[in-house]
Amino acid sequence: MIKIYHNPKCSKSREGLCMLQDLNTQVEIINYIKEPLTFNEIEVLLKLLNIAPIDLVRTKETIWKEQFKDKNLSTNEIIQAMVDFPQLIERPIVVNNNKAVIARPTEKIKEIL
Repeated sequence: MIKIYHNPKCSKSREGLCMLQDLNTQVEIINYIKEPLTFNEIEVLLKLLNIAPIDLVRTKETIWKEQFKDKNLSTNEIIQAMVDFPQLIERPIVVNNNKAVIARPTEKIKEIL
């Protein structure tokens, strides 16, 4: 089953969800704003995406700029920031078995289907 880590307030996330629904495939929707991800869940996503934690952070978010931007953070501290402030996580993230993409642009979803 395909999973989408979704923020319903984000237009790109809504576009990704629509694309998946148009494919008539089963989709598990994970609203990570309402149900924040754990440290371990973020670590798993990072491994699937094959990226560094900072590459999953929305560095233009106000929270990042005000609280983290000029700090020299460790990998674990960056992950913890995403646990504490889920809106910092890039979206949408789409997972299909052992493959994942940050679906920006939405067409990137096709890479893992």
